[in-house]
Amino acid sequence: MSTLATESVIELTKQLISQKSVSPDDKNCQAMIIDRLSALGFTIEELNYNQTKNLWAYHGNGKTLMFAGHTDVVPAGDESKWLYPPYQPTIDSEGYLYGRGAADMKGGVAAMICATEDFIKQNPNHAGRIAFLLTSDEEADANDGTVKVVKELMERNENIDYCIVGEPSSDKVIGDQIKNGRRGSITANLTVHGIQGHVAYPHLADNPVHRFAPVLNELVNTEWDKGNQYFPPTSMQVANINGGTGAENVIPGDLIVQFNFRYSSELTDEIIKQRVEQILQKHHLNYTMRWRLSGHPFLTKQGELTNTAQQVIKDVMNIDSQLSTSGGTSDGRFIAKIGCQVIELGVTNSTIHKVNERVHCDELIKLKQIYQNIIAQLLK
Repeated sequence: MSTLATESVIELTKQLISQKSVSPDDKNCQAMIIDRLSALGFTIEELNYNQTKNLWAYHGNGKTLMFAGHTDVVPAGDESKWLYPPYQPTIDSEGYLYGRGAADMKGGVAAMICATEDFIKQNPNHAGRIAFLLTSDEEADANDGTVKVVKELMERNENIDYCIVGEPSSDKVIGDQIKNGRRGSITANLTVHGIQGHVAYPHLADNPVHRFAPVLNELVNTEWDKGNQYFPPTSMQVANINGGTGAENVIPGDLIVQFNFRYSSELTDEIIKQRVEQILQKHHLNYTMRWRLSGHPFLTKQGELTNTAQQVIKDVMNIDSQLSTSGGTSDGRFIAKIGCQVIELGVTNSTIHKVNERVHCDELIKLKQIYQNIIAQLLK
């Protein structure tokens, strides 16, 4: 394990894990990164909003490759269930580095920083521009992070050609999947209004659960679209449903239902809203509705960035990387608005947000090499 400890990407990952940066509290993560980028001659700008820390930094001029990521993590939960303390990074005998954020995504952040360090030291007068956009507000509300920095960059007419988001995109081995887009996400918060009453006198009440039952059946069995070559069909899933007073002899007055759509580029959020409203009205429900849009779908079609990443992964890992749009949302949905090519490329994701989150040290070393080779290819 002593050899692993000398690897810069392993050491930086450990330093970042040791910071209990539960969203949006960055602790000292970005300060560590600023020190390293400043030593390389990066222009540094901190764009902080409310409790969120954001970093915009760049080196060089011209065609721009931006690395994006987040320094915040989700809470560790019951720390007694962890094999090792979640904020005391530990490498086990098999080479796995344990700690909250090891995979999501402090390992990815460390890999992009260390890859850039090695590249600039070897190519101090490199062509093009390398940039970083880091936030401490990705795992929570995402209101004051990347979305606001992107707005600022667009108002300045900053030109970004390529963006690599270091999210844990891989499935079985590093590089087997590249996310070249993500589905949109919109959540319905529905309250079905009835009339509370005694279960023995249903004619004097109006049970909202009974009213909603055929609506739920129709929502679940509706084919929203067929998907396309890039996206699977849109999925509707009930997340929460609650009604009743807790008493066994009371008909509830209201039913609260929350359901989410992960939707393809075949739909828009407005179409989803309209179709849901039509179903609700068809069944003559008395209801109120509140929608929350988390993100529109985005897509980077096969092109220079995806081709370069796939070729580099082939060279480093000797595998064929597949493009995918599966999974949840990411800050790529905000960055895509700039008009640049966006992919997500990072370590394997099997333990993210779990107890005993971990990443194999070899993955981090390989990811750093992949990033470094992509920089070299795109900024010739």
